[in-house]
Amino acid sequence: MATRDDLMTWVHESLRQRGGSGTVVEVAKDIWQAHEMDLRQSGDLFYTWQYDMRWAATKLRQTGRLAEAEGRKGLWRLR
Repeated sequence: MATRDDLMTWVHESLRQRGGSGTVVEVAKDIWQAHEMDLRQSGDLFYTWQYDMRWAATKLRQTGRLAEAEGRKGLWRLR
């Protein structure tokens, strides 16, 4: 069963695999493709995971692993 904390790892993995940056939509697609079954089996997280993915990005920013989001499309970039 996946947790909100797993999303931090998944966001970081997605961006690393994309060469260090990606849009919010690209990251969401990557997470869904790689972890759909985990998300489906995660109770309420299944219904909130895209919100929680943004929470995970905020936590990554607070720890200095992610830069501030850029532009209207929400470009996320690793530090």
